[in-house]
Amino acid sequence: MLALGAYQASRVQEAAAQRGPRVAAQAQALVQMIEQAGTQPELQRLKLVNDFFNQRLAWRDDLEVWGVVDYWASPLEALEKGAGDCEDYAIAKYFSLAASGVPVAKLRMVYVRARQGGQTLAHMVLAYYAEPGAEPLILDNLRPILLPASQRGDLTPVFSFNTEGLWQGVGQTTAGNPLVRISMWRDLVAKVQAEGMF
Repeated sequence: MLALGAYQASRVQEAAAQRGPRVAAQAQALVQMIEQAGTQPELQRLKLVNDFFNQRLAWRDDLEVWGVVDYWASPLEALEKGAGDCEDYAIAKYFSLAASGVPVAKLRMVYVRARQGGQTLAHMVLAYYAEPGAEPLILDNLRPILLPASQRGDLTPVFSFNTEGLWQGVGQTTAGNPLVRISMWRDLVAKVQAEGMF
């Protein structure tokens, strides 16, 4: 497990200001949303954060946005581009919910196989567990409303992770340290910490 920092609104705004006035304005909206979310019950926080990113980011492939096949953007990077792929939505929601006070133990990034239009696609969503072992709610960019996992028959979980662990599927048995096993996640967490989001 990695020693984690804490959300620092002033650092987020400083990091955004270095990216220019448009990103600074986006970061201001992000900070205000996180502050507002922090005053709400957890289910309201989920909806607020889910809607914020689903409305502000346009889905675009990493190749189009970053010029590489796979890139995991920080929330500020995604807001700067105004676009991202499924990982970028899930990442932005994860760190924003954590910043608003939702314990990371309740949040998992879930790599899934999504069935859409007769095809099966690699996809990532964010799962929220109200308590250990509970049925998670799914935060997704493909279907913008929060739904329990049982109502998302189009998704088949492959593995899940957060800053505390890595699991096969969505079970309770750990499969190791995600910061060691998933180098893109480790690099992303370091970037997000440097930007003050975590």
